[in-house]
Amino acid sequence: MKNLKTMISTLHYHVLLFILFLLLMPVRQTKAQVGDVVPVHDPVIIKQDSIYYIFSTGPGISIRRSDDLYRWQYIGSVFESFPPWAVKAVPGLKRFIWAPDIFYANGTYYLYYSISVFGKNTSCIGAATNKTLNPDDPAYQWVDHGKVLESVPNRDNWNAIDPNIIRDENGNVWMDFGSFWSGIKLVKLAPDLLKIQTEPQEWYPLARRPRSPGTPDAEAGDGAIEGPFIVRKNGYYYLFVSFDYCCKGVDSNYKIMVGRSEKVMGPYVDRDGKPMLEGGGTLVLAGNKRWPGQGHNSVLLEKQGDWLVHHAYDAQNNGESTLRIRKLLWDKEGWPVAGEAIKKR
Repeated sequence: MKNLKTMISTLHYHVLLFILFLLLMPVRQTKAQVGDVVPVHDPVIIKQDSIYYIFSTGPGISIRRSDDLYRWQYIGSVFESFPPWAVKAVPGLKRFIWAPDIFYANGTYYLYYSISVFGKNTSCIGAATNKTLNPDDPAYQWVDHGKVLESVPNRDNWNAIDPNIIRDENGNVWMDFGSFWSGIKLVKLAPDLLKIQTEPQEWYPLARRPRSPGTPDAEAGDGAIEGPFIVRKNGYYYLFVSFDYCCKGVDSNYKIMVGRSEKVMGPYVDRDGKPMLEGGGTLVLAGNKRWPGQGHNSVLLEKQGDWLVHHAYDAQNNGESTLRIRKLLWDKEGWPVAGEAIKKR
């Protein structure tokens, strides 16, 4: 009987250890997610061969992959820690690298990322490269190339954050960027794509919003606009941006807006002809009761159909930022329309 009690006690002990292990194990990093992914913020998407990859704000820039856009798996991060140059350039960094973009050119993947302190334009955009996005490939290695662009308080009225890369019809490569302050800007990149062109520099303002009355300068700069993303389709360049506020959980009121232009440097106007430099923008997607804030999108153009990728705050999950993917449709006048969220494929 004594031996039996000892065996039962030992069994209970191991059961408790197993339960504790399940509770503590990092499920997010090992489990293939179905549908929405939490947490995902500022997602950008690209496809290599038959696999989709999403890069997003997170410690070292989070990476996820999927073969069907529905089931997603976390596969690690680009950096193990902040690049040394970034720590010197932007004092007071917290745990995240923000709002990346991924661009493929010349047999290389270029990852642009944001280094900043929340609410300030003490900011830099950096770049890293890789020959492949497949971590199982022996050639997989991220190489950091440091700073591409920098904004400095009391010198610049713009914010070097939220980069997006677009190639124009002539083969020139541009970076659009910006968050609050004086709005969204565009600058031409040098041929190596690792710095801006300097001879001559080419800068253009693309979009801005008037400041809301009573909003503190440190929080709003020159108006709540950020997260630009440009795509070229059907003879137009479409500039997607996010209006209003992210990062407040269920109190977020983020929304996706768009304008278009026949030239990459603008002027961009909305459906009613209002310039985006005057606060114009046509609504693509707004929040609702379940998802009160939806924004910071990227777009994937495919032969079989286009996709709108963004994050949203889930009112049924403590306001967690969550990956959302939906069809991107186009009306008869060529304006983008948000379709239904992706379902099991």
